[in-house]
Amino acid sequence: MDQKKEKQIQKLTLAFGIALLPPIWAVLSPYIGVSTGAVALICAGLYVANGNKRCDAFKIAVGFLCGDIWAVLAIWIMESLSFHPNVELYVTLFVLGGLAVLIGESVPKYIFVPSWLCGWAIGLTIMGPMSIHAIGTLPIQIGAAMIAGVVYVGIGVDAFQKFLIQKLR
Repeated sequence: MDQKKEKQIQKLTLAFGIALLPPIWAVLSPYIGVSTGAVALICAGLYVANGNKRCDAFKIAVGFLCGDIWAVLAIWIMESLSFHPNVELYVTLFVLGGLAVLIGESVPKYIFVPSWLCGWAIGLTIMGPMSIHAIGTLPIQIGAAMIAGVVYVGIGVDAFQKFLIQKLR
């Protein structure tokens, strides 16, 4: 098969996989209690940016979950401090950011630091404006969407695309 035709097949099968699978998650996630379904697309993006490496899926997912926990911890710390909000924010981000890198890079076999930092940013974006008592089940919903992003969208679309390519050859 010539290179131009191969690229066309790659493009079309990827487009079909992206068009088919993530919308299923978007429609079904609220029915399983996940109101943060779009987080899956962000997390899948990082998985894909890492090269669709299934061997890294576990540590990417663990990193996202660490970031989710880190977001809750950051909110709790900032609520517990009694300084100017900008000082609280800076100190919290400084300490937790540094610790995330030190911890994650100490166990790179189990934690992917970029997903930890990305997961932390996702969690803070969604939960940051809320009080610690108002977040309810959001950390669990965000964590579920993160896992769905890596496993269902990331690995799932990649596997589906490979399946289609194999059938078309």
